Amino acid sequence: MKELLIQTTDHWVGLVLRLTAGVIMLPHGLQKLMGLFGGYGFSNTVEYFTKTMKLPWIIAVAVILIESIGALLMIAGAFSRLWAMAFIAVMLGAIISTNAKNGLFMNWYGTQSGEGYEYHLLMIGICAALLLVGSGKFSLDRLF
Repeated sequence: MKELLIQTTDHWVGLVLRLTAGVIMLPHGLQKLMGLFGGYGFSNTVEYFTKTMKLPWIIAVAVILIESIGALLMIAGAFSRLWAMAFIAVMLGAIISTNAKNGLFMNWYGTQSGEGYEYHLLMIGICAALLLVGSGKFSLDRLF
């Protein structure tokens, strides 16, 4: 199982994919965890997820940790396949719970009732590719 999670090659593809996924996800996680970038911070985010969205608290905490700590570990290339699976789960959850009703496209012009799910599909595609190739060059997985 360990080899399945950390096996990787010395290719640039994994590096590019994991940096892209991690750098995109990290600011979203920092909004939720620390209130940076206009976010609400940990306790307010958990409260929103549990009271407004009716999610169990464990799911709320997991989303915050996946998007923040998971993104940092993805950038470092530590267990990137695990974090890719976790990112896919978060993205699918966001599509199902929030964005599907708004259609595919992001709300570029403010004319929709909310954001679409094209960003989520891009993240799912990046993470699916990471599942195939692993962390790549300059990753902690290569050291393990």
